Amino acid sequence: MISSQICKLEVPTPEAMHELGLRVANVLAAGDLVVLTGPLGAGKTTFTRGVGEGLKAIGNVSSPTFVIARTHKRHNGGPVLVHVDAYRLGNALELDDLDIDYENSIVLVEWGKGMVNGLTENWLEIVIEREQAVEHAIDGAESTDPRTVTVTGFGQRWQGVTI
Repeated sequence: MISSQICKLEVPTPEAMHELGLRVANVLAAGDLVVLTGPLGAGKTTFTRGVGEGLKAIGNVSSPTFVIARTHKRHNGGPVLVHVDAYRLGNALELDDLDIDYENSIVLVEWGKGMVNGLTENWLEIVIEREQAVEHAIDGAESTDPRTVTVTGFGQRWQGVTI
């Protein structure tokens, strides 16, 4: 399997994570699969909201934890955005059982590491790492530590793509 690191960057704020989602949305097309990996609270859903905004998705792009997958049509009529939360799925077969039209959709899977092999030959993996848990500042406002985000493309589709 061909793979290449597209970028590795520090994302200092939730707003910057959202902005990264907007940037990634600019390179997505029908048939693209994005796998998000990171601990609870890392910014996976914040990133996905940015992707949704960039794709002009209809409706609130929020974590589909309890419904597992949400499909968002787009204002411009392009391919739908399918947002999957695979946290409660046990394996790739359960992900495949969702009967997603990968070829004609843009699919973003949170907690999908290790579940996409065999589903497609091309996918974009985004790993979000953080050093600390969320802390509360002295004034009671939440502050967060910066995240390190590594974007890796797998398959021919992602060769030469920049974000």
